Amino acid sequence: MTFHTLDELIAEGVRGRYVLVRSDLNVPLDGSTVTDDGRIKASLPVLAKLTDAGARVLVTAHLGRPKGAPEDKYSLKPAVARLAELASFKVSLAEDTVGRSAKAAAAALQDGEALVLENVRFDPRETSKDDAERGAFADELVSLSGVNGAFVDDAFGAVHRKHASVYDVATRLPSYQGDLVRTE
Repeated sequence: MTFHTLDELIAEGVRGRYVLVRSDLNVPLDGSTVTDDGRIKASLPVLAKLTDAGARVLVTAHLGRPKGAPEDKYSLKPAVARLAELASFKVSLAEDTVGRSAKAAAAALQDGEALVLENVRFDPRETSKDDAERGAFADELVSLSGVNGAFVDDAFGAVHRKHASVYDVATRLPSYQGDLVRTE
């Protein structure tokens, strides 16, 4: 099996293309305050490489262990706020993962910008043991990236999971290893 790298994807050209990135933004919180932003900082180099190259970056991530439905305490809002403070590119957050907000925000995304989709574990299909359910969710994630999208897995802590945003998306889009996954 050949593993393609982020650098190969960038060399192919990403300007104007949607790139779906699985990041690890599962950070500790005290209420709505990020208490350790190490994972956010670790995700920045890949996101910056892609946005600097003109990609339209769609980020999927999880936070905590919600029960397959939105819960305020597991929202990615605090992590995305910290990411936006640290980033040299525009970062926004969709109010949902594959619903109306995500579709509208993805369609409005410009070259060199990043959109974080709300916690993928708010959708029970993300972690479903049923291949068809996970696949349907993956199809919806992939549909946000258009016909020439690509996938970058940069979430080393989740790479071993058979989840829609990790495993199933990688079977549907040209896939590349992010720097964190490659170095681990």
